[in-house]
Amino acid sequence: MLTFVAFCSLAGLLIVWVVYPLVIAALASLLAHRRRSARTAVAYEPWVSVIIATRDDPDTIKRRIANCLESSYDPAKLQVVIAVDRCVATAQWRELASMDDRVTFVRGDEPGGKAAALNAAVRACRGNVLVFGDAHQEWENDAIRHLVAALARPRVGAVSGCLEIPETARRSLAGRYWLFERRLRCCEAVVHSSVGVTGAIWAMRTNLWSALPTQLILDDVFTPMQLVMRGHRVAFAAAARAFETRLHDPTQEYRRKVRTLTGVIQLCTWLPEVLSPTSNPVWLQFVVHKVMRLLTPYWVAVITAWIAVAVVRSIAGSLFVGLAIALGVGVVAAFAAKSNVVKIARETIVSAALLQAAAVVGTVNGFRGRWNVWHTEPSSAGDA
Repeated sequence: MLTFVAFCSLAGLLIVWVVYPLVIAALASLLAHRRRSARTAVAYEPWVSVIIATRDDPDTIKRRIANCLESSYDPAKLQVVIAVDRCVATAQWRELASMDDRVTFVRGDEPGGKAAALNAAVRACRGNVLVFGDAHQEWENDAIRHLVAALARPRVGAVSGCLEIPETARRSLAGRYWLFERRLRCCEAVVHSSVGVTGAIWAMRTNLWSALPTQLILDDVFTPMQLVMRGHRVAFAAAARAFETRLHDPTQEYRRKVRTLTGVIQLCTWLPEVLSPTSNPVWLQFVVHKVMRLLTPYWVAVITAWIAVAVVRSIAGSLFVGLAIALGVGVVAAFAAKSNVVKIARETIVSAALLQAAAVVGTVNGFRGRWNVWHTEPSSAGDA
């Protein structure tokens, strides 16, 4: 029985992490040329409102505002709206509005949280396009222009930008995971729609906005999926780049993943239509990309148990096999001790263990209905 379950678990891992990405990449490759040749340039330069929902310190937001105002987009059609969480003292914040007449300051709605801050921000927006960002990234000067250009395409209701992480972060397990995730979203957008957007930089048409539920965690998945189910597409603009300015340690990545994975359960609970193949045009993508990933730690646990049982049985049945395994482990350990392999392996194992633990904690939070997790995690980028 354990062997059967282990092979089913292995099949699940392969489908989620190997087969699905390869199939989506192949479909995207086939469709990309056709869609590029059919695309025509459209003059589209609407009023744009950039929204930053935050609870960070005023100095951080001051730098963020300056970055937004440096955009190459027409300054006469640009507004920056800073929405401060309800629980934050706002005396120092109001001074930020005096930086430029294009800056608007608002306080988030009751009872607080990111969703409430976004709702308050949108009501203060004058633009035909809403551009969302976080506090700790920097955008390229032409990022807004590329987002707006993507929205000029037929049926596109929202568009994700591209988050670039520091070069040193790319070598970590979390960094490699994000590069994999970013590529997958890009391919999904070519096939139909990206399953979620990058919270650090994305945009949508203002007339498609719907107020967010209180305590919503994944606004950057909830809103795009609503748009998809209303017949719109979610595009990916690789040229609209945001640069992460922070380096996250494994513990911070763990907290971030707990929040986002809790948000997946919440999304399925609050927007159950995403689980219906008749309501969700990207149902298969959503189930494999978002829902089935939550099973990863359980699949890994089953496979590990099966391997452990097989090894114990082998050692018990043959002393020679046990000695051979011990010798092999000794040789590998002796080699690794003289190189940087030990450190790299240790960091990778710790990161992998924390990521799997985050999936377990996230599902527990979800089934317990523990949604108030924004206060435990700073705004981050590759959430969805």
